[in-house]
Amino acid sequence: MVDRKSQKSDRKELASSSTSDFGNRRPEVIVEFLFDRGLFSISVNNIGGRPASRISVEFDKKIWGLGGSKDISALRLFKNIEFLGPKREIVTFVDTSRSYFARKQPTKISARISYCDLEKKKYEVIIQHDLEIYRELAYLSSNCREENDC
Repeated sequence: MVDRKSQKSDRKELASSSTSDFGNRRPEVIVEFLFDRGLFSISVNNIGGRPASRISVEFDKKIWGLGGSKDISALRLFKNIEFLGPKREIVTFVDTSRSYFARKQPTKISARISYCDLEKKKYEVIIQHDLEIYRELAYLSSNCREENDC
């Protein structure tokens, strides 16, 4: 025989548990590589519903951008963001995909993101990225006049 009362309370407990882990109950900071018409950028984004503090990002490989002239992964942005409100993001340009791939830069990159909530509870997540998926995408550059310019 099934105890319906017990099942209902288990469901409530699961629902409140998942609510406390996600959504509006805590910050959730992610790092994404953005691809827009042949341009690579990196985004640090708090997709959660509460502010995050003391955010740091550590990449497993150096990310050289701006035609190979700048170590993007060493930017102060990734060392410490003191505060990032809910649903807020900071984006930095990396390079054109053409330049990035031509210089044989790493395509498999992991980012370790560490941060706290306002109550000083610590969080850490590792996100794996594979930029290889963008290599063969077709796009039109805004300054395309002839086929060779694109």
